[in-house]
Amino acid sequence: MAIPVEEAIAALSTFSLEDEQPDVQGLAVLLSSERYATNSPIEYSDVAAYRLSLGEDTKAINQLNTLIQEGKEMASLLYTYRSCVKALPQLPDSMKHSQADLYLETYQVLDLEMSRLREIQRWQASAASKLAADMQRFSRPERLVNGPTITHFWSMLKLLDVLLQLDHLKNAKASIPNDFSWYKRTFTQVSTQWQDTDTMREELDDLQIFLSTRWAILLNLHAEMFRTNTVEDILQVLIVFCVESLELDFALLFPERHTLLRVLPVLVVLATSSEKESESLYKRVKINRLLNIFKNDPVIPAFPDLHLSPAAILKELSSYFQNFSSQTRLLTLAAPHEIPPRELQDYQRHYLILNHMGTIRAEHDDFSIRFASAMNQMIILKSSDGADNDWSRDIKGNMYDTVVEGFQLLSRWTGRIWEQCAWKFSRPCKEPPISDSQQDSTTFFDYEKVVRWNYTAEERRALLELIGYIKSIGLMMQHCDTLVSEALWETIHMEVQDFVQDKLDKMLRTTFRKKKDLSRILSDMRTLSADWMANTSKADPEQHSLHQETEETRQNTFYPRPVAPTAAQIHCLQFLICELVSGGNLRKPGGLFGNNGSGIPVEDIKQLETFFYKLSFFLHILDYTATIGTLTDLGFLWFREFYLESSRVIQFPIECSLPWMLVDHVIESQDAGLLESILIPLDLYNDSAQHALTCLKQRFLYDEIEAEVDLSFDLLVQKLNEIIFTYYKSCAASTLLDSSFTYACDDGEKYFVKPLRFDAIFKLRRVMILGRTVDLRSLITQRMNKLFRENIDFLLERFENGDLCAVVELQQLLDILELTHQLISRFLELDSYSLMLSEMQENLSLVSYSSRISSQMWNEMQSDFLPNFILCNTTQRFVRSLKGAHHNSQRSSVSAGKPYFYCGSHDLTMAYQGLAGLYRDFFGIPHMFAIVKLLGSRSLPGIIRALLDHISSKITAMVPKITALQEALPKSIGLLSFDGGIAGCQKIIHEILTWEAKSEVKIEVLHDLKEIGSALYWMSLLDIVLVSIFP
Repeated sequence: MAIPVEEAIAALSTFSLEDEQPDVQGLAVLLSSERYATNSPIEYSDVAAYRLSLGEDTKAINQLNTLIQEGKEMASLLYTYRSCVKALPQLPDSMKHSQADLYLETYQVLDLEMSRLREIQRWQASAASKLAADMQRFSRPERLVNGPTITHFWSMLKLLDVLLQLDHLKNAKASIPNDFSWYKRTFTQVSTQWQDTDTMREELDDLQIFLSTRWAILLNLHAEMFRTNTVEDILQVLIVFCVESLELDFALLFPERHTLLRVLPVLVVLATSSEKESESLYKRVKINRLLNIFKNDPVIPAFPDLHLSPAAILKELSSYFQNFSSQTRLLTLAAPHEIPPRELQDYQRHYLILNHMGTIRAEHDDFSIRFASAMNQMIILKSSDGADNDWSRDIKGNMYDTVVEGFQLLSRWTGRIWEQCAWKFSRPCKEPPISDSQQDSTTFFDYEKVVRWNYTAEERRALLELIGYIKSIGLMMQHCDTLVSEALWETIHMEVQDFVQDKLDKMLRTTFRKKKDLSRILSDMRTLSADWMANTSKADPEQHSLHQETEETRQNTFYPRPVAPTAAQIHCLQFLICELVSGGNLRKPGGLFGNNGSGIPVEDIKQLETFFYKLSFFLHILDYTATIGTLTDLGFLWFREFYLESSRVIQFPIECSLPWMLVDHVIESQDAGLLESILIPLDLYNDSAQHALTCLKQRFLYDEIEAEVDLSFDLLVQKLNEIIFTYYKSCAASTLLDSSFTYACDDGEKYFVKPLRFDAIFKLRRVMILGRTVDLRSLITQRMNKLFRENIDFLLERFENGDLCAVVELQQLLDILELTHQLISRFLELDSYSLMLSEMQENLSLVSYSSRISSQMWNEMQSDFLPNFILCNTTQRFVRSLKGAHHNSQRSSVSAGKPYFYCGSHDLTMAYQGLAGLYRDFFGIPHMFAIVKLLGSRSLPGIIRALLDHISSKITAMVPKITALQEALPKSIGLLSFDGGIAGCQKIIHEILTWEAKSEVKIEVLHDLKEIGSALYWMSLLDIVLVSIFP
């Protein structure tokens, strides 16, 4: 019978796709990280529709953006460049006749790499020429074209930043000149057979000059800039823009701030090409402002393991730019290695995350609470019909403000990690600690000095905690992207409409009423961005002309419309605001929003400035997912290309890898607050793999990351199992430990186990690693079963190399192990303990009544216990005979074993060993209880049967020995004389009963009788125990 569709849909609605897996990882790899709002997808082709004469500006922006993208690919190529010479083969003496072939093959290999370097050389020359031409076009005093806009400023700065990074990489990579020298040598050898090589030699000479000249790219850029026309105007404007953006914290994302910090010293050097221009610059920007910026950030991240220093850049470039060498105040700035000790402490407090963790924790907790509250309000708003517009607007506005604050927090936190890493790279560890295993080898890689030994335990904990905060906040914000997207779009639409329809309307009627040029700009702003369809109070924009307005201020209301402005609209609005404030004058003193006789009231300037900065935030908010991906990307913590080259190794050991160092810190510290964050460092591998494939576009880097992930994850699962096993083993041992013992100890607290939580780890069925889903719970279960079997086997092997008295210790350790199994089985589906014990005892067969324990017990009773132990009837104990062993049992030494194979913690192990030592020198009732418990009803009858057979065999073997002793007796003994007394009688009997010929037989008979008696008494003890257990 077919089920109706309605019922099927209703049934499906009851299914839940959610599980109990906690979120202990960050964002997964994003399917798309394109910035469709920040970067115009149609290359600002719609700007022409607004008729603002920005055609030249838009064309220049698109050209610069193309160069920026190409430059980033060039920088990736240089950063990941590795020497080819190391891999080249060396011919033995027997193959010297093939030297020409080797040179040819070497040339062909190196020519491919050198062609890429030639491409970089050509590209930088083209990029420098185009950037210089662009600056010259917009720095002409007659201002033939509109621009440059703020978007254009950013494009110039980003291209200059790319050129600076390329130059810095070229200077830092020592393998490039080395490979080039080999290439030139092989070219000399193989070119003798070619014709017309003059052009190739010229290219080779040019490339050699380019590679050997430090800061060749910046020198070329300077020459291009000042070839025909001075560009000091645009350079000064860019410097003012950088200084104001840094002082006002205008950049929402940390990469933008780092870009401004990197290019600012270069701009200062380029702008002070003469004394006149330097004086002009310092009139617009006081030198103290520059000094404060350079002093506040003495180290700037450039690449994952490369940093820049403004002081070092200024000092080094001063030797290439003679006019700049007179700037003594800038040149006296201290480089990172020159910072005096007193200032060094201040910088340590600034750069080290450890010193800011109190504030960061408070920010994280406060934001998490407010974001959750804003989300709850959004859910209530979604579920309510006909909600009040004002209430809805307040909730969505609050959501927008919370998202902006979240982006600011993530940007500040991730920027702190970048800056701390750069500081660590600039201040390596001077004296790494030397462990016992490293006494013979005291040489360390440079990378170890800046990473492995440069982070204290507290700094690692702080870094791990901050990474967890970044990943958790990013994940929390990403999970609700579909819920908040409409609210963000509506709020941005409302902000724009409120400004252009209300605030600009008021300005038109008051401040700019008689200023036709400025009022035209305001009208253009309203024309290009006003949404009159959303206005419920003014239906026709023509009714709101300037001549019909009154002095009365009216408040407009708008329909909530999720229609955000495009990149082109924001681009044009920023341009018009700049035109309104500065009038297009690049030399306007006081900065962009300085009120220097422009005739605009301070209140209006403030409103324009606030809206201007909001416009830049809008683009990042609209690129919600891509922005979160950028702010939570911490893959740079893995890369170490520069240090691989300087250390001349293929790859560093995993102990030097910062992601693994963080994982290992969690494992070694066993901090209860960090255990649930043990998988957070694995997200660094995901980020680095994503960066290697999408940004650096190098497969070999991904392969290296994948190999390290395989190793680190195996080590993680292994150590995680050991931690879990040790913890629950300690809990079981602490539970079974006699309470009277702990109360009698002065330091009994050490036998109690600190609580740890593994609940979240036990629920992880889907761990994302390099695009693969791994069932961590299943892996832990498999390895835990193996660990239990190894532990049982170790205990049995240890018992097999001891005497029978060790049975009490074996029983204690197996009881602890069984309770450990019970505790862990509450969370994991482990194999049955009895099944594992039977398996390791080789006692799985239904018809088998023997086991490793029973076999060892019987062997010990035969070879050691019955021959060597004697009974003390008073204490009902067997003790080892002091007269020497009748049979020497051969025992092999057993390995010490891992600490968690005993009782978990060291203190508990020592306590149980002390208790077991009380039963090690005798055999009695406690041992019999242990035997009964270990053997059970299945194997105990086999021991009894073997013991009875042993008694029977002993009796059978004694019969001929007793007969032989009887034959040695005299036929008759008469009545003894009483004159000699007792002593005399004994002497006579001793002379008569002389067994000197049968002395050995006598000893054997007596020993057999002792063994039979011991066996019988052993069974009597067994009877006592069985009666007490089964009354």
